[in-house]
Amino acid sequence: MTSFDERRLGRSGAAFAAASAAGRAALVGYLPVGFPDVPTSVEAMVALTEGTDGTGCDVVEIGIPYTDPVMDGVAIQRAGTAALERGVHTRDVFPAVSAVAATGTPALVMTYWNLIERYGVRAFARDFAAAGGAGLITPDLTPDEADEWCAASDEYDLDRIFLVAPSSTDERLATTVRACRGWVYATAVMGVTGARTETSDAAPRLVSRIRTLGAGLPVGVGLGVSNGDQAACVGATADGVIVGSALVSTLLAAEAAGTPGDLGALRSLVADLASGVRRAERA
Repeated sequence: MTSFDERRLGRSGAAFAAASAAGRAALVGYLPVGFPDVPTSVEAMVALTEGTDGTGCDVVEIGIPYTDPVMDGVAIQRAGTAALERGVHTRDVFPAVSAVAATGTPALVMTYWNLIERYGVRAFARDFAAAGGAGLITPDLTPDEADEWCAASDEYDLDRIFLVAPSSTDERLATTVRACRGWVYATAVMGVTGARTETSDAAPRLVSRIRTLGAGLPVGVGLGVSNGDQAACVGATADGVIVGSALVSTLLAAEAAGTPGDLGALRSLVADLASGVRRAERA
């Protein structure tokens, strides 16, 4: 079991630590609010915590659709575009956060920073905390540009998860990890998100680089996991396995089949992923 700095874990990092204490990686599931509509997206997020057997995600990552999602792959872009066309707003994220938090599962929001700036950084932190949110994942915000967010997250006791990549220099890696609270988001491959047939061999090396810094924070690995076997592979070395596009794809398929409220495939995939992190042979 990895030793973590409890002072920096926050609520989402504590979920990683609890999973580690149980001898496994945490499972983090992502869905965007508003697809296929707001109520169904909220129902789907709650389903992430349940799977088909009561075993689900340890942390839920809620996306806010954005008009220019430079990091998102095809599945997430399609769902996000549809949600925007159907009238989703930034404020719709708060009921979703409340619903997930009510299950006892930490709720994070993953968002492009322009949306938070337009809402008001402190105002968003206030309303997000009031809804029961645990923290933000900010893919296009770097620590050296995050003074206002760092102040607001400190004020409202929110986790702040920044991203690192295989291309990050040692200096940038150290700076980013120091700024994180909760855990560190390690992107295992370069480029946009999306389910892949194979996981990247860069992930173990990046996780190792982060751990050599002695930061005391869990490391979650994302970009590409689409099934339980891949979750087991990533979960053998990472503290958390992050899954997004594969989960969103089940909702896209359900809508294409004319049954947008059918969450059966979503629940089955969550159960498979949860089984994967539990059977991983931890390094």
